[in-house]
Amino acid sequence: MAGAIGIMGMHAAHLPLLWLYSVCAIAVCGIGALALLAVFGTPGMLVVTLVFIGMAVPTAGATTPIEALPGFYRFLAEFEPLRQITGGLRSILYYDAQADAGLTRGWVMMGAGLAVAALFGFGVTAWYDRKGMHRIPVETKPAKTAVPA
Repeated sequence: MAGAIGIMGMHAAHLPLLWLYSVCAIAVCGIGALALLAVFGTPGMLVVTLVFIGMAVPTAGATTPIEALPGFYRFLAEFEPLRQITGGLRSILYYDAQADAGLTRGWVMMGAGLAVAALFGFGVTAWYDRKGMHRIPVETKPAKTAVPA
């Protein structure tokens, strides 16, 4: 924000709200990513990449209108986080932070995303713990070396 607003002169009439919304969006996406990593382990990095980048960027509506996307992506656009975040930011920056211009939906969907991520992450990892499953790789024993006589 310092670069865009301070250096490049971007208009931001609602700077505190923009900052708060941005921090919350980062936190919710981070918690969602950590939940997926906790549930899937190392392959979770691929799942996070697919969910938060591969499927989210086309559905954000920032470069390609939602109406121009295939049906699968239009379906995903209803709940993918990047579209909701983009709608809220657009409302703050261009529509005087009006609630009905996407800001309310952005806040509500961030709250729902946080709840789903927390329930999914804590629920599955608690189930793992009850079943005695371990997500830590098994240590390998060092190879025995021959001792010269």
